[in-house]
Amino acid sequence: MCGIVGFTNHIDDSNAVIGRMMDRIRHRGPDAEGKYIDEDIALGHRRLSIIDVSSSGDQPIFSEDGSLVIVFNGEIYNYRSIRDRLIDKGYKFRTKTDTEVLVHGYAEYGEKLLGMLRGMFAFVIWDKKKKELFGARDFFGIKPLYYAEMSGTFMFGSEIKSFLEHPHFKKELNTAALENYLTFQYSAADETFFKGVFKLPAAHWFRYKDGSLTIKRYWDVHFRPDGKPELDEWVERISDTFHDSVEAHKIADVEVGSFLSSGVDSSYVAAVADVDKTFTVGFGKDEKYNEIGWAKNFSKAIGKENTSKVISPEEYWGSIPMIQYHMDEPLADPSAVALYFVCNIASDKLKVVLSGEGADEIFGGYNVYSDPDGTLYDKLPRAVKRGIGSIAAKLPAKRGVNFFVRKGRDVEERFIGNAYMFTPEQRKALLRIRTDAPEPQALTKPFYDRVKGSDDVTKMQYLDLHMWMAGDILLKADKMSMANSLELRVPFLDKEIMALAEQIPTKYRVTHSKGTDETKYITKYAMRLAAKKDTPKQTAKTAAKKKLGFPVPIRVWLREEQYYNVVRSAFESDSAKQFFNTAPLIKLLDDHRSGKADNSRRIWTVYIFLVWYKVYFENNGSY
Repeated sequence: MCGIVGFTNHIDDSNAVIGRMMDRIRHRGPDAEGKYIDEDIALGHRRLSIIDVSSSGDQPIFSEDGSLVIVFNGEIYNYRSIRDRLIDKGYKFRTKTDTEVLVHGYAEYGEKLLGMLRGMFAFVIWDKKKKELFGARDFFGIKPLYYAEMSGTFMFGSEIKSFLEHPHFKKELNTAALENYLTFQYSAADETFFKGVFKLPAAHWFRYKDGSLTIKRYWDVHFRPDGKPELDEWVERISDTFHDSVEAHKIADVEVGSFLSSGVDSSYVAAVADVDKTFTVGFGKDEKYNEIGWAKNFSKAIGKENTSKVISPEEYWGSIPMIQYHMDEPLADPSAVALYFVCNIASDKLKVVLSGEGADEIFGGYNVYSDPDGTLYDKLPRAVKRGIGSIAAKLPAKRGVNFFVRKGRDVEERFIGNAYMFTPEQRKALLRIRTDAPEPQALTKPFYDRVKGSDDVTKMQYLDLHMWMAGDILLKADKMSMANSLELRVPFLDKEIMALAEQIPTKYRVTHSKGTDETKYITKYAMRLAAKKDTPKQTAKTAAKKKLGFPVPIRVWLREEQYYNVVRSAFESDSAKQFFNTAPLIKLLDDHRSGKADNSRRIWTVYIFLVWYKVYFENNGSY
């Protein structure tokens, strides 16, 4: 795992600039660094040594004739088989790295190489002869890749913060991203919070030559359920494919560990991976916020060592500016801080961990997926539900009323992902500024359009795979692990597992059957049964345990005077007054403190933006 930076070279002090850009992301690769600079390009690399840990694996790496130069972040799990094919074609290798496989593979296959890869990656190749950059990002967006074109310079990198060091970079807030963020809780569009800086979407490649940028998708998810196999066969297939994926994800020349919560995903990973060490964090002693006791018992049952940490409120709140610095863009997911700390304790003992991200999106694990057709009310004609929903929408919002409002809308109208913080009307009332941000449904529509005709569960999964997972789940996984110089691997997010999951009928992803031990699970139905099969008997009950998912007591803390005052001070600051109407912010906070409403997540969304803004715009990228 590493960090990459680069830019088309039109400046006199390119060596110093690329050096400062690399220094900004030193945390991604403290083991080694490397540069390549000529009159056309400057490339930089920071290395965290995982495979071929000798200096021969340092980057940049060149093709045999020296015409291609690559910088690469990630791991290619099937690189050995591709290497063997390239050797048969006459290629000679100077290292044992997957990086050299990529540069030779690109020389042989061009962009068709991407379809052959199994892994997580973001890489850029400079072709000296063609004066052309080629870059690509992995299938799911596990590894980040940002780019910008400013003052005739094209720059790219693993983290936006590196761009701050380039003299052509113009730092300007993208206010449309702020308005979108208030709804989604993460940066939802391709253009980031920094105007003119973009994310390369997952499963896309780019070419840049003579000032012209071309971007194309090379892979996508295609749900095509196969109704022929029975449930037992799907369970066996999941088990076999997952075992294979975990084995591939353990390839390393250093020790590999595993994160562990009380949920089925991480427990399944830890049990199958058979690593020696597991890592867990929690808050206080309340089991609602602390999974440490469960994780220690599970680790003991499978014969592994568990390292844990209880995060104090002071540690949590004190770390927030640093967390948002590492995020590059504001992310209002409270679990990101918990993820930072579990990465931190793991990094004291090893360099690589396995984690359970992606299982919910691939196998249908979120509770909201059980909403479509989950009640007798859903059997009513669509016109009747829409009529009742229209009436309910005019009534004061509360739990029972919201049910009818939600059921009166098509999934494309009501579901934008796992978080919906502020409606368009609410965010406009909150904002003092006016932006050109689109409606939330304008951002989700292109994804829904690709799965027209699918059932609602499939539509929701497809949207989450492309937006929520990349924008929230994988963003925090990469940034929090890399902040601790730790490589985080996600064996559920494997294209072989996805190819299998695409075929599983919806009834085996989400079921509403109840009664027996075999049918009581609602979400991730077939996967849970596979986990139950592969988990030791004394711990198999984890397949039925509700996942807490790094639960954080934000709701409780915001009612305590100390943290209420911290947030109130931020809401009344000059920074807040630039963007927000102060009165509705304070009302959200006071209503929450008095118990009139649980506004914790909406309060947190605004607060995190203000912390991030202070780091990047008031402190110039310093915390």
